[in-house]
Amino acid sequence: MLIKINFSKIFATVFAGLVFLSMISILGDILVSAFEHLSLSFLLEDVESAGRKGGVFPVIVSTLLILMVCMLVVLPLGILTSIHLCKYHEKKSSLHFLIRKLIEVLSGVPSIVFGLFGNSFFSVILDMGFSILSGGLTLALMALPLFIYTFERGLSSVPQKDYLVGKSLGLSSWRIYKEIILPQATPSLIVASVLSIGRALAETAALIFTSGYVDRMPESLFDSGRALSVHIYDLAMNVPGGDRNAYNSAFVLMFLILSINAFFHLLHKFYLRKSKAVEEIS
Repeated sequence: MLIKINFSKIFATVFAGLVFLSMISILGDILVSAFEHLSLSFLLEDVESAGRKGGVFPVIVSTLLILMVCMLVVLPLGILTSIHLCKYHEKKSSLHFLIRKLIEVLSGVPSIVFGLFGNSFFSVILDMGFSILSGGLTLALMALPLFIYTFERGLSSVPQKDYLVGKSLGLSSWRIYKEIILPQATPSLIVASVLSIGRALAETAALIFTSGYVDRMPESLFDSGRALSVHIYDLAMNVPGGDRNAYNSAFVLMFLILSINAFFHLLHKFYLRKSKAVEEIS
């Protein structure tokens, strides 16, 4: 009796297991190293002794402000660019081709290059200096290609007939996208936002040259601010005796990323329930 062996399934299972074990080992190492020393005071106190003592409250605030600036730029520009690339009523032109190629090129540019450009353009030419605004705008440039690529694929998955039906009813393109196309592409918008936020929160090199190292509480967007990723790097590489708080800060960053992902997951489930309820009513 011949036994058929599905090698593709075996390889897929083995590699999926390796990825899972790698994730568990990384998260487990951070959790075990940070759990013993982490406390509520670490989240609420200021940074002391170059990070060896105290907490990370100003760093958390700076991180959230940088992320806010980044997403305030990424969302409108990313949505409008994705709509432009996915217009049903226009033939694909050389401009579309050029924009797609530029997006592909930007996706592969190293983050350190974005950091150097952000420092030269935002910090020097626009005279923003080392600031939260400069760091957030630089991260926006990094996150835009990923956001556009993801969301544009979601828009393209909406059937073209929906656009044509709206046109036949005399609706404007803006109203068709607003009331028909975009609601159907909401899951892709959520995914694109999650991926962009993850890219921004994990970035270090670009922020060193733009938002800076200052670990005090920022008073405005024009103040320098240290992001969590930069704080972890500095403690691990430049501060003797900073390993313990580096692990604690890594745990805080990991928890922040997981919390944001959980929020968008709940938002996605809420949207699906709402869409299902509307379909049942109709």
